[in-house]
This record gives sequence, structure tokens and C-alpha cells, in this order.
Amino acid sequence: MSVVLYHHPFSRAAGTVWMLEEVGVPYELKFVDILAGAHKAPDVVALNPMGKLPILKDGDTVVTENAAIGLYLADRYSAGKLAPALDDPKRGTYLRWSLFAPSVIEPGSMAKLQNWTFKDSQAGWGNYNSMITAMESALKNGDYILGDSFSMADCIFGGTLRYMMTFKMIEPTP
Repeated sequence: MSVVLYHHPFSRAAGTVWMLEEVGVPYELKFVDILAGAHKAPDVVALNPMGKLPILKDGDTVVTENAAIGLYLADRYSAGKLAPALDDPKRGTYLRWSLFAPSVIEPGSMAKLQNWTFKDSQAGWGNYNSMITAMESALKNGDYILGDSFSMADCIFGGTLRYMMTFKMIEPTP
């Protein structure tokens, strides 16, 4: 089997499993015991110098970071099903919200959870309330980020929302 996901259920790799299931590619889960510090082992650090999960190995290709893995899997394995084609006008929306999750939602939520204080102009995500308003606008055109079609952006965005709800950083809304 050429696709291997370095995984621990307490890491963001749990969302990556969802992504792998959506693309339907056979894969192997390689358990990394982060509670015992196994993510800092030389073989793991050789794949990701940050010593963080998830790590996806697809043959000789190594991809880290949850959103990057999702974008890679959609382009590599879903043949236009889970990612708009490069010339599709929806591609920009797809990329915007796929990357909004790790670059805005995650740091903005962590700042709120940790009670960090910033001037809005100092934080790339603005403020928490504007972030929430922007998140809600992502679904203004339908049930999915792209309106009526499910995409990898929904996995990436949805996985981040799940994480936020698990740690009580956001309350579920309709």
C-alpha cells in the first residue's frame, strides 16, 4: 500500500482520515503515540521536522499540514470530484475557504481560548467576532462551501469546526 497516514486520534489526523475516506484511496494508518513522545522520534521528524501530525506519505511524496493534505488528496485522487478544476470559477472559493481554516480559524480560536490580546490590526485574523461572521458567510449559498456540491474544502473547514466545538471554542448554530 503506497498511502500511509501517520496518525493519532487526538491529533488533527482524525480529520485526515475523513479526507482519505472521501477520496476512496486505500491507505494504511501508522499509529504514532504522541502521548509517549513518539512524534519526536527520528523517523517521524525526518518526515516532518516540526514533529507534528498528520503526515501523509504517498509513495515518495510526503505532505504535512491538514489542509495541504486535503488539497493534495483531492487533486491527486478525486479527478475533479472533490476539487474544482483549475479553470473552474469555483476554484478560488474552494481555495479561499480551504485555507481560511488553518490561517484564520485555528489561530483566532486559539487566541480566544488562551485569552491572548491583540489589536485587530496585529492579528492576521482580525478579531474573533469578525472571524465568526466570515465563517457563517461561507455557507450563505447552500449547504456546502461551493453551494450545492460537497468538496474537500468542506472536509478541511468542517474538521476545523469540529475541533472548535470539541474544545468549546464555538457553540453549534443552525
